[in-house]
Amino acid sequence: MKNLFVSVLLALLLASRAAGADCPPTAHDEIGPFYRPDAPVRAKVGEGYVLTGRVLSSEGCRPLPGSRIEFWLVGPEGRYGDAYRATVHSMADGGYRFECAPPPAYVGRPPHIHLMVTAAGHERLITQHYPQPGTTTAEMDLVLEPR
Repeated sequence: MKNLFVSVLLALLLASRAAGADCPPTAHDEIGPFYRPDAPVRAKVGEGYVLTGRVLSSEGCRPLPGSRIEFWLVGPEGRYGDAYRATVHSMADGGYRFECAPPPAYVGRPPHIHLMVTAAGHERLITQHYPQPGTTTAEMDLVLEPR
């Protein structure tokens, strides 16, 4: 009887994981005052820092191909501008790749990259990525909530 209980409990745990229990939505963050819509489609606005990840639905952790990810950040001189804006679309597996110069700190803020993600049938996500000092790459999955 004890083995049956353990087996049922394990099956329930595995089913909840498959249903998305391990795919919590990405936390929202400030849009900030420097967002401008319609960033150019390009995956690179400098070099030296690469951000990759996948766009996923919190419902079942399924990939969201064709999602639109807008990036904006300050350039090496610490100012926002069109040269530091980009739009990337996620691939069939939900994956994306964005390259930029490592963003500097400015006006008391730590280095950061703004992101806005939109996907059919899901809530828009506005968040930020904060590079760790001394790193040149990072992975950040972007998990959206269904509408």
